[in-house]
Amino acid sequence: MTEWNQILRDERYSREEPNEVVIDFATLLKKKKRKVRVLDLGCGAGRHQVYMAKQGFEAHGTDISETGLTVTKERLRRHKLEVYLVKCDMKMLPYVDYCFDAVISLHTVYHQKLKGIRKTASEIHRILKKKGLVMINFLTKRTYRYGKGAEVEENTFIDQEGSEKGVLHHFADKEDIERLFKNFKIVNLKLIEKEVEGKLQSRWILIATV
Repeated sequence: MTEWNQILRDERYSREEPNEVVIDFATLLKKKKRKVRVLDLGCGAGRHQVYMAKQGFEAHGTDISETGLTVTKERLRRHKLEVYLVKCDMKMLPYVDYCFDAVISLHTVYHQKLKGIRKTASEIHRILKKKGLVMINFLTKRTYRYGKGAEVEENTFIDQEGSEKGVLHHFADKEDIERLFKNFKIVNLKLIEKEVEGKLQSRWILIATV
């Protein structure tokens, strides 16, 4: 948690524009013929909270970082938006069963060991309504970061230097994700890659339902 409080003070980690995949996901959710309740799991500095609330969704957010939640609250005040925020661990979500229509979790779930990812997937399954949707991204083993830092278990490394010093990163292939989300029905599993300053950034985007 200390690491994330520090990281989210860096403007590189507190951008305001929404990710394109969230914009596309919002379009998908708008097809539902009722008010949609959406949880941003690991909301960070709140860019997707602001976007989802502006789109008319009932927006909720959780994060373990006090800094992230403080920045999110300030952004929401600035835009005169109401979002329900909770500080908590993603492995123990303080919500009743079947209470969300959708869950978004970007750049979050893979920052833990495999046991934690399984527990988080189970919690997401628990809080989603029947036919509810989840969108999550994962680092692939092709990304330039793979193998950097100290290996704490298979395909999981902890950064030992740089802006994410002390942070875990788990890397997955297609089969890993299918196993982790075996209790979900996978709607779409897409590979997104781009080169930034000669470095390959490679992530899976998973959309699944219960």
